[in-house]
Amino acid sequence: MSRENGPFEFIQQKISLAKATKFVVDNRGRTAPTASTGIPLIATNCVNNRDLYPVHENIRFVSQSTYTNWFRSHPKPGDILLTLKGSQNGAVCLVPDPVDFAIAQDMVALRADEDVVEPSFLFAALRSPDVQAQIKNLDVSGVIPHLKKSDFDKLILPLPDLGAQKAIGNLYLQISRKIDLLNRQTRTLELMAETLFRQWFVEDAQEGWDERPLSSIANFLNGLACQKYPPTNDLEKLPVLKIRELSNGISDTADWATSQVKPGYIVEAGDVIFAWSASLMVKVWDGEKCVLNQHLFKVTSDKFPKWFYLRWCKHHLAEFIAVAASHATTMGHIKRGDLDAAMVLVPPPPVLETMSKQMQPLLDKQIAIARQRKTLEKLRDTLLPKLMSGEVRVAY
Repeated sequence: MSRENGPFEFIQQKISLAKATKFVVDNRGRTAPTASTGIPLIATNCVNNRDLYPVHENIRFVSQSTYTNWFRSHPKPGDILLTLKGSQNGAVCLVPDPVDFAIAQDMVALRADEDVVEPSFLFAALRSPDVQAQIKNLDVSGVIPHLKKSDFDKLILPLPDLGAQKAIGNLYLQISRKIDLLNRQTRTLELMAETLFRQWFVEDAQEGWDERPLSSIANFLNGLACQKYPPTNDLEKLPVLKIRELSNGISDTADWATSQVKPGYIVEAGDVIFAWSASLMVKVWDGEKCVLNQHLFKVTSDKFPKWFYLRWCKHHLAEFIAVAASHATTMGHIKRGDLDAAMVLVPPPPVLETMSKQMQPLLDKQIAIARQRKTLEKLRDTLLPKLMSGEVRVAY
């Protein structure tokens, strides 16, 4: 890479998304008949601007008959999924090889016209801040933002020559694939930890182990109403960790609070965070230093290892989600009494110490991988607008 005087003459043209696309795959714009098992149906919640491929979470299924006969066409490897509606409007990811899913409504699969644009470059361009801003700023009708295929003429992409496109697209994909590899390593480690935990505490649980409330093995510190703690200057401030940031990471739209709060409310990478309201989740925070907002617990313990209370929180998460859904409120949540009612098994100290020798390295590795991933994500996201503008150029 080089800056300013690059290895090629950066001639920047423009093209609309409609002209850059050879074929658009959709599912007829209607809700597909679903089944309890079968072929995964990828919906808008499975697509984001961080992961290279769709995330198979909270998915529905379609039967083989529906897959074959109901859809007009199917994505192919290398196509680009683009969401059209809702909070994920404009999210982009690649279709993997092999394709093992169908796509739900409110998204399309774009196939690049390779005579005009390099597919990898089109993928990177759609994720660039400029194009994402165009998508968000389109004058769309209705309460919920909804991008239409007719809007593709309005979305304008940068278009250097094909050689530059390949260089930029390949670099973006190289970094994204490294991030994807780290994500897969994390999922493998998580599965290993979950399997060990289930074997020890569900399948082979020993009689006589102490049974205690979840609330007794860790401290659940609720966050601050951070709007009451605004920064007083630019030096003593930190971003606020809310449920949105816990899901998507700290962004430019994050709120700020003063850093002069009690140390317990400061969140560092590696801390266990439990969202107890709205979208319930338990995560090991992998982002930057920030301030804990209300509706989030920071979970700590001076008696038990981190892996132990983390896994018990995750073990009871499905129950907590069901409890939250049963509350007749606009925003489901759990109470501290639910933490008291959730029981855990505590083995004798020597047994717990032996377990820790297997579990703690798995968690430490996950945290280390998260740091690597964050570094690569920052590199990728910092480079992208510079590559698109020609400020940073790649040899080809």
